[in-house]
Amino acid sequence: MRRRPGAALLIVLGLLLLLLSIAAASVVGAAGLSPADVVRTVAAHAGLPVEPLAPLDDGIIWELRLPRVLLAVLVGAGLSVCGAVLQALARNPLADPYLLGISSGASTGAVAVLVLGLGAGAAALSAGAFAGSALAFCCVLAVIGRGFGNTVRVVLAGVMVSQLFSALTSLTVIWAADAQSTRGVTFWLLGSLASASWASAGLCAAVAAAGMLACLPACSALDAFAFGREAAASLGIAPARTELLLFTVTALTTAVLVAASGAIGFVGLIVPHAVRALTGGRHRVLLPACALYGGVFLLAADAVARTAFAPREIPVGMLTALIGVPAFALVLRRTKEARA
Repeated sequence: MRRRPGAALLIVLGLLLLLLSIAAASVVGAAGLSPADVVRTVAAHAGLPVEPLAPLDDGIIWELRLPRVLLAVLVGAGLSVCGAVLQALARNPLADPYLLGISSGASTGAVAVLVLGLGAGAAALSAGAFAGSALAFCCVLAVIGRGFGNTVRVVLAGVMVSQLFSALTSLTVIWAADAQSTRGVTFWLLGSLASASWASAGLCAAVAAAGMLACLPACSALDAFAFGREAAASLGIAPARTELLLFTVTALTTAVLVAASGAIGFVGLIVPHAVRALTGGRHRVLLPACALYGGVFLLAADAVARTAFAPREIPVGMLTALIGVPAFALVLRRTKEARA
């Protein structure tokens, strides 16, 4: 739990790496644009006296690239912070929004809104996703009971609930969607940032910022949870109230992010463990670092997903799963060795 001497340096390096990644991802693609073109476009839309680009190039940067880059950063940052918080609350290194069924529940709620016509717009989609994520997490809690410290029980409960809500999502699509909607929903469920817009990025920015502001004051409580609920209570922390607040915050944040990007798995598992190895376990440093490096990770993954097989684009959730499964196996092996 001791703070590492280089934690502040890692935060600064993460910020610089994030800025460089944003600049690089904004120009990667077949259009042949340069960083200077991106700067000119941003300056022109900000009302500065610069010569604007041609309408086609301006549209590529302003309407396609920049919203997608911003959304990738926000989704990566939000899922990473949620994963770090859930791991502390559950006192389980395998906890993350995807594993605990929150992402699957959010997908079910969002698809129900999309396919069944239960609402319209980003707000309705987010509300449906939040309802689904909250229901899924309640199911996990009902199955686990008081066994949050049992890694195997948490994993099995999360897998069971994820499969249940995945089946409900598939049933909803098959029952109510037409062929075109089914193709679009299937691609979205694999995790994709292709439909990014300024509206979705703005909503995710507001929710991710609110979630971070809600979690930062609880950093000391999260540190105390590492020693158990009883130890946290002896330090003057109200465990039940803190857990309710933070579980609600993570569920809402995950729901909004899933509504915008689909179910992108393993980000909330990989990044917290990698960052924790560098910064230590103090959450006042860990959470901001997770936000920075989580944004970098998903931004890089999305850049690869949309360019590696050009002109075809693969869902970014598929790529994070290919990276995340070996990382999950490694964490599971280390957890087993630590408890042996």
